[in-house]
Amino acid sequence: MTSRVSNDAGASTALLKKLCCKVTGFPDESILPILQNSLRIIGSSYASPDESDEFQVAEKIKRRLVRKGKEKDAAIFSELHRKLQAQGVLKNRWAVLYLLMSLSDSTGRSRSGLSSSIFGRGLPSTAMSTPFNPALQRVGQVPGSNNTPFSNTTLQSVNNSSGSSGISSIRSDNTSNEPTPVPQSFMPSTTFSSVDLDRSNKNLGPRLAWTVNRSNKEAASGPVRSTKPDSNIVLNRGDKTSFELPEAELIKDLVYSFQGIEGKWIKFDPTKEGYRIDSQVGIPKAIRQLASKLAECGWLYTKVKNYVETKSADRTFGLIGQSFCAALHQELTEYYRLVAVLEGQLQEEQDQGISMEYGGMTLRRLIVWTFDPLLRLKSLAALVDVCKGKKGGALASSLYSYMQHGDPYIKSLIKHTLSMVSQPIYVTLIRWIYDGEMEDTHDEFFVAADPTVKNDRLWHDKYSLRKSMIPNFITPEQANRILLSGKSINYLRQVCQDRTPTKGREAAMKMDMTQATTMFQQDTTNEFQQMIEAVYKETSRHLLDVLHNKYKFVDHLKAMRRYLLLGQGDFIRHLMDLLEEDLAKPASNLYLHNLTGILETAIRATNAQFDDSDILKRLDVRLLEVSPGDTGWDVFSLDYHVDGPIRTVFTPECMIMYLRVFNFLWRAKRMEYILAIIWKNQISNAKKLRPIPELSSILHQCHVLASEMVHFIQQVQYYINFEVLECSWDELVTKVKEAEDLDYIIAAHQVFLDSYYIKMSTG
Repeated sequence: MTSRVSNDAGASTALLKKLCCKVTGFPDESILPILQNSLRIIGSSYASPDESDEFQVAEKIKRRLVRKGKEKDAAIFSELHRKLQAQGVLKNRWAVLYLLMSLSDSTGRSRSGLSSSIFGRGLPSTAMSTPFNPALQRVGQVPGSNNTPFSNTTLQSVNNSSGSSGISSIRSDNTSNEPTPVPQSFMPSTTFSSVDLDRSNKNLGPRLAWTVNRSNKEAASGPVRSTKPDSNIVLNRGDKTSFELPEAELIKDLVYSFQGIEGKWIKFDPTKEGYRIDSQVGIPKAIRQLASKLAECGWLYTKVKNYVETKSADRTFGLIGQSFCAALHQELTEYYRLVAVLEGQLQEEQDQGISMEYGGMTLRRLIVWTFDPLLRLKSLAALVDVCKGKKGGALASSLYSYMQHGDPYIKSLIKHTLSMVSQPIYVTLIRWIYDGEMEDTHDEFFVAADPTVKNDRLWHDKYSLRKSMIPNFITPEQANRILLSGKSINYLRQVCQDRTPTKGREAAMKMDMTQATTMFQQDTTNEFQQMIEAVYKETSRHLLDVLHNKYKFVDHLKAMRRYLLLGQGDFIRHLMDLLEEDLAKPASNLYLHNLTGILETAIRATNAQFDDSDILKRLDVRLLEVSPGDTGWDVFSLDYHVDGPIRTVFTPECMIMYLRVFNFLWRAKRMEYILAIIWKNQISNAKKLRPIPELSSILHQCHVLASEMVHFIQQVQYYINFEVLECSWDELVTKVKEAEDLDYIIAAHQVFLDSYYIKMSTG
């Protein structure tokens, strides 16, 4: 019986060997590993599962989908299973369902036999390892080898190879000619509960593989090589084989790549912008992907480092940009410490001869150690990408956009970086709102200054906002108040000649620069908002006090109302009486000094003489451009000279509008004056011509016509003076009293003129 089984085994082995040679094209001396693997597969027995019930298998699949949170997929599976049952095409539906369930099972099941032990692994490399003997794992010795067990080193290497990612060669001190154990990552995952030593058909395949190995050990020793975990690389490319790279060599190259340095096997690929492992290295795909993921640290580090070096040498990058580079350099310093620790660990292991199976550095340990640094480098690289081409407040805005990150680890990194970047902004802002000073050589601050603008246009044109440089953590309202605070200080010093220090300046200058974080943490603290509000209100209040008390802005505003808008009735009437003879002349015959003397006479003869002398000095006569045929009435106008701080409100544009309004009202007043003279002449003529009855009807019609014109002029003046002027004036006075800053007064005064002019023109 034993002899017949041996003959059958020999014949089967010979046939299978011919088939392997035919399929692979390898010569007889190189086909041994593939033959052994084929014998194991053929000799494996897979029994059908005990439960061959279609309903139970379907229910198992649905329960598994539900446990994974795929309720929708479970419902779709139920519908598809119902349709399959309705068609009746397949007879062994339970087998199909069981196959699908087994293939989807990532953990594998040793009892059913349909695990990844056969289908989940490829054929062993012909120059890398020998087949696996299950007996070794069970009893630790090889049958037929005089019961000589493997050394502890060999067993330890086999057991630890999975922990070293499966790419280390096996260290073996065994000199036996028996098969060399392979790394566990390449071993079948089937667990043998016992070794059946009797010659049964169930274990015929493994026994045949062992018999072939025993009988052909001399032939197999040629192509099969045992690699040791040292720097010696086994290379046999002539036989279309690859070579296995020891894990220690790969880790050493990875540490080099962490520093942006190319190693022996890991090179930088400019086309793909990353580090790639030599394609000729015999590394499994999973390990290659693992190493590529680790090499990403080097690519990210190089990217951040190049940005820091480039921008640090750029003198136009500004203080905010340099602060960003300093923050990146600080993070890279922490990364340098990690690299130094890794290099020290490798050197120590090399000096002490510590191998990976005894606690040395492995790829998986390296993955754990570099997890946080890799995440940190990814965040820094993302910041570098988003900040390219930006500087100043725009750069700070880009960084702040990452503050809303949900990961607390990333958020703390962004917060630390942003705290350093925001310090130059905070320092510049403090000096601006308290001293009105600004050192912005590289145009980084969101307040811009034009040094070519003169003091008379300081408030309107010299300072403005750079909207592109306003950080996102500063609202437009806050930016406007910051602008007004510093502008008010400069206006007081350069235009009003007032150098009173701002309240709270000394305390602000002693603040720690860590207070810069309050700018981008306004959702949790209102310190920054309170500081801006306090400085804005203080500077604006002081400016308005100086404008009202020292420069008497309200008095000048009322003077405009009385003289240019003809609010001083007795003065205007007396001035017309005095100017009647001169203004009746042609415009070319008028002399400005004569008209100025008449103006002074009118002032001394009316209540205008009681006004402030400064106001009366500003009142003057102005002659408009003379056109052919114009009389003095057409070119005469009153003028009010403005200078100093009040010129900020009464701009040249505003004075032109006052001139237009004055000309309109002056002509209306002249018509009233002429109609009054006509009415007086009519009354006088009516008395003289009363004896002539034939003229009574004509005189009556003339009187009615004159009365209608007087009535029209009076209605127009009433509308202008009461419906338009008085209402607009009341609104202006109210707004001036409620004003918080000078801009509010300027806007209110402009609205007053615009509305008055429009209503006067369309009324």
